[in-house]
Amino acid sequence: MENKVSKEIFNPVEENIKKLTELFPSVVKDGQVDFEALKQELGQFEELGKEKYELTWPGKTLAKQLALTDIVGKTLKYVPEESKNPDTTENLYIEGDNLEVLKLLRNSYYGRIDVIYIDPPYNTGNDPLYRDNYSIDKKEYDMSEGNIDEYGNRFIINDKNNGHFHSNWLNIMYPILKIARELLSENGAIFISIDDNEYHNLKLICNEIFGEQNFINSIAVKTKIAGVSGSHLGKSLQNNIEYILAYAKNIENFYIAKQPQKKQELIEYINTMKLLNKSWKYTSVLKYIDDGEFVKKIKDGNGDEIYVFSHKEYVISSIKRIAEEEFNGDIKEAYYNYIDKIFRTTNAQSSIRTRVIEECSDIESDLISIEYIPKKGKNCGEKIRLYFKDKSRNLIAWLKDVIEIDNGIIYKLDNKGNLWDDINFNNLTKEGDIKFPNGKKPVQLIKDIISMVANKNSIVLDFFSGSASTAHAVMALNAEDGGSRKFIMVQIPELIKPDDKEKTDYVKYLEEEKIKPLITEIGKERIRRAGEKIKEEFKDKEWIDKLDIGFKVFRVAKTNIRWNDDVIKSGPITLEESTLSSKDALDFNPGFTDIDVVYEIMLRHRDFPLTSKIEKLTHIGNRTYMFADSVVVCLEETITREIVDKIASLEPKPIKIIFRDSAFDDDISLKLNILHRLDTQIKLFNQGKDQTYRVEFI
Repeated sequence: MENKVSKEIFNPVEENIKKLTELFPSVVKDGQVDFEALKQELGQFEELGKEKYELTWPGKTLAKQLALTDIVGKTLKYVPEESKNPDTTENLYIEGDNLEVLKLLRNSYYGRIDVIYIDPPYNTGNDPLYRDNYSIDKKEYDMSEGNIDEYGNRFIINDKNNGHFHSNWLNIMYPILKIARELLSENGAIFISIDDNEYHNLKLICNEIFGEQNFINSIAVKTKIAGVSGSHLGKSLQNNIEYILAYAKNIENFYIAKQPQKKQELIEYINTMKLLNKSWKYTSVLKYIDDGEFVKKIKDGNGDEIYVFSHKEYVISSIKRIAEEEFNGDIKEAYYNYIDKIFRTTNAQSSIRTRVIEECSDIESDLISIEYIPKKGKNCGEKIRLYFKDKSRNLIAWLKDVIEIDNGIIYKLDNKGNLWDDINFNNLTKEGDIKFPNGKKPVQLIKDIISMVANKNSIVLDFFSGSASTAHAVMALNAEDGGSRKFIMVQIPELIKPDDKEKTDYVKYLEEEKIKPLITEIGKERIRRAGEKIKEEFKDKEWIDKLDIGFKVFRVAKTNIRWNDDVIKSGPITLEESTLSSKDALDFNPGFTDIDVVYEIMLRHRDFPLTSKIEKLTHIGNRTYMFADSVVVCLEETITREIVDKIASLEPKPIKIIFRDSAFDDDISLKLNILHRLDTQIKLFNQGKDQTYRVEFI
């Protein structure tokens, strides 16, 4: 039986059954789940009561079903003319309904996203909520009611008087969050901005989707807004904060790579501590220390080796004495000149310190150090050295580990915890060199979020991307630390209507800037402008020439491929259809390009991102391509022996080769002969060794 390229992009039910089979093989029989057997595997041998704690609402079952259904008849169409640096960039900007986009991405990016940040509608009563499933026969009614915009996107203004006010919002959020979890990597996390209106409901559905055990934090963010929540007649307090709900994909694999911190110039910080009668303990200076003499090896809790060193020659002084002796009493000069050698001691308990106390009591020196490689945490996999002072083996904590130097100024850093009151929400309208009057989030806020989770090569997704603040934050972080993070922005092309004075003025501003009044156009232009500005701002960084400020643009569109069960319409053909060859008209829809077809096939492959390299194999034919150095897509209308031989000789060897069924003219014998020759030639070029590969047809 020949293999066909799947019409489906991703079958979530089938994927879940596979996972269930791995966990409990006995409960899946002939592809069907025995739910009674599953209950017994989970220790439920009798039902004690039907009541259970859960959030439910009208439409929840349909919302669950919506998350589980695949997307058919849609694809992502590449738009090269609107892309920036398309040949080198690894960033994406995707226009379309976010649920459709997530479904289209769920195979290529399954388990690959490290950070998701979204700023969804807060459901204040005036938000346009875009729905994700509707019947075509309702379209005319919806347009007359104002529920469909000029671009065919269906939405409602979710008025608080609506009897399904909360349900409408939940029905939109539930399926997209369900799919978002599938996209997260095992050590990834999602961060969702929200306010009081739906905080409670959002937390409940996140507990259900991501698991209550994977809750990280609820972060309170002080904003510039000080409006009254509720009545102006003394019924409530002024509302000065919003929230960010944070959930890990798997809390066991998650750790905070960098604690969000606020900073203050070091000497100002010290003086503030004194004014508050608080103790400032970073006052000792290790002016000199020898390399240490190896004493012995001990084991940590996991049985890994820790190397212990004894130090006999060292000089410790106080910062005050150094200021008096070397800098005429100038304490600032002392701190700034000895910043790498200033420390305090701490008796805080840790498993490593406990092991040192237990195993090193026989060492006479008052100063010892250890070397080891942590298996988790921010220094995971890196050899580090820790110092311990006095017989009580108090840990030496370095001031250099809690400061930041920026343009010669030393700042003391303090962990913010889950109250972020240092983010500037003023003048956001112009941030990114393009005005956007409502809904912008500060770049610094998103940078703090990304820094918590991401390594420097992570993928960051925002599927309510708005003015593309998240893309701006990713580029800025990369410019600051030399990282190569990638972004994926998703935004529906929402039209900005001049239906009040503020919006009328804004549309005029966009006209002056030569920008269409669509949020997608604003987002793309912001990325273009912000990227150039960031590159200029950080031009002295050694890595700035490698900074990725480009993006590939894709749009949700109708499928390019006439799948095996598609019916070709009868009747008069269009001018566009008349230009197609008979085989192209049989296989593809009008308006297709070969590259469109290659991308549509790419979406059906696990672990091949949309930024994968596509190479046209001109030495084979005019319509043969290879993506990610792995999959050959041969769209030639006729397959010859020469084409087969050249494909067989390719290096690197492809893992999959895709042909058109129509290229064989319904000649089964020809197809079998070609496949046999392909296999023979591959073995020949592989010096007789077997090579695993797969052939499929469209």
